[in-house]
Amino acid sequence: MQLYEMMLEMGYPEPFCKIVSGELRSDLAQIRMMGYLSQYSQASQEQVADEMLAILSDRDAWIKKKQMENNQQKWNRFLAEGFDDGK
Repeated sequence: MQLYEMMLEMGYPEPFCKIVSGELRSDLAQIRMMGYLSQYSQASQEQVADEMLAILSDRDAWIKKKQMENNQQKWNRFLAEGFDDGK
């Protein structure tokens, strides 16, 4: 809600504020966007949308990295322990 209210106070249209704050659901993503907005007196809607997409892209890359690390950990465990045949 803080991001939504901040954007409204900055003069962005209500539907735009709703979309941006709705897409950036995590606290970290919203804090990052609020940091971006606080650097500019009035960023255009296009700039805000571009930053929103960059934040979402970074989040997706982080999730993929964590999934790959988890898969690597499982693979390493398998290589060390082999099949668990119940013996």
